[in-house]
Amino acid sequence: MSEHKIPDFDPTELSTVQERLARRYGKEIEIQQADVEVCVEPADVDLAWCPALYWSERGVSFVILKLGERRYRPLFFYQPDQQFGTGHDSYPDLGECVTTVLQVQTDHMRDMAGIASGSTGKDLH
Repeated sequence: MSEHKIPDFDPTELSTVQERLARRYGKEIEIQQADVEVCVEPADVDLAWCPALYWSERGVSFVILKLGERRYRPLFFYQPDQQFGTGHDSYPDLGECVTTVLQVQTDHMRDMAGIASGSTGKDLH
């Protein structure tokens, strides 16, 4: 396990996440901070402790991992054994990371419901 300590999310980063969530849900969302043990790089076999942000809304749980300076990895899940990412290992911009994971989760829900992207109400009869 790596001994390198990644700094916690700072107030500006927390504010960025809160702003994106408030825009998405139209209300303040409670965010919990945690530390998680993960492989920082895809090829790593060693685990490292990373700061993480967690929230749950509308039956979906989200985690944003801070992998280092300006490196974030998003995940969402419905059950702990069903984790989904965005197709990118990490993002250099936290706002983009949060926005993308929210959009990917929305797209995933549409796919699960059988709703094609671009569908309108009249397509759902």
